[in-house]
Amino acid sequence: MKHRFLTLIGMLAMAIAVAQSPAAAQAPSTVVSKKAASGTASKAAAAKSPRTPWGEPDIQGVWNDATSTPLQRPASVGGKDVLNDEEAEEFSKELEHNLTRDRRDGPASVDVNRAYNEHWMDARRLHATEDRRTSLIVDPPDGRIPALVPLTGERAEVKKARSYANGRFLAGLPDSVFDFSLPVRCIIRTDSPPYLPTIYNNDFQIYQSPGFVVIAPEMIHSARIIPTDGRPHLPSDLHQWLGDSRGHWEGDTLVVNTTNFRTDEGVVFGNANAATYKITERFTRVDANTLSYEFTVEDPTTWVRPWTARIPWTKIDPGEQMYEYACHEDNYDLVHFLSGARQREREGKTGPPPKPADRIFDN
Repeated sequence: MKHRFLTLIGMLAMAIAVAQSPAAAQAPSTVVSKKAASGTASKAAAAKSPRTPWGEPDIQGVWNDATSTPLQRPASVGGKDVLNDEEAEEFSKELEHNLTRDRRDGPASVDVNRAYNEHWMDARRLHATEDRRTSLIVDPPDGRIPALVPLTGERAEVKKARSYANGRFLAGLPDSVFDFSLPVRCIIRTDSPPYLPTIYNNDFQIYQSPGFVVIAPEMIHSARIIPTDGRPHLPSDLHQWLGDSRGHWEGDTLVVNTTNFRTDEGVVFGNANAATYKITERFTRVDANTLSYEFTVEDPTTWVRPWTARIPWTKIDPGEQMYEYACHEDNYDLVHFLSGARQREREGKTGPPPKPADRIFDN
């Protein structure tokens, strides 16, 4: 899985740059605050931080977010959020052992899951974060996703209907293409925010122009265009696969607020309620080769409280390229899945019990 270079998106960013007049660089503040003691260091860091020709922090480049550090803190670390050197080394080795696809131990079902060996994987994902954290989640303090809010009414019925659809698919007896998940149908995968590490295709190419930031993930085919010119969000009834993002700069940090996601299964994290779901992302250039990516997920109808994760992004060799990701297998195989299901039905095979309610599809 090598890296794709999305030429069209680069052309788009250049076109936007030509069309927009450069924004004036922010003048340095003369207000003395309680943080004056650290002001000198902050100004020195800001002075070293690369800037675009129009004065904004430069976060452009191809970045990789792969890591073995889990999203949630495992019980094996005894509740510790940061490990000492010896503990961190042992933890890293354990994570690497568990993740490697070159192992051939365990039950046959596990071996089948490792059919794609390490040759196809992102080797960077076998390394824990250098700060020795035991989870990517930094809030709540226990490093775990907060408890769920019980589902009621239509959302409970939707979840039940989706569960039955998934059961039909796994039984090889899907009713229609709508029983297939969005990733299987090559509609959307890990390119919808928030961004989390996966087994491969963990690169993101960032472009900037006055008033816009474009993020092109290596996985699948999206280009997320984020206006930073102060324009308002789209009307709340206009929903999109990647949501509606609006960004602004807070010092050296790009802050992006995203709402208006579609309500299809798999679009928002954890199948949250798209009507009340929003995320806030923060991109901060730490040094020449590191970008801090932090996101906060908030949905009071899904989780009892908001939660936040932080993931280091590492700049990859500028000599490498990102290549087009062509997701096509199941676009072709949909007809095979469905024709096979009809054949099984003719042979008298049955799937899970009938769904408890009429099929519910979201926009």
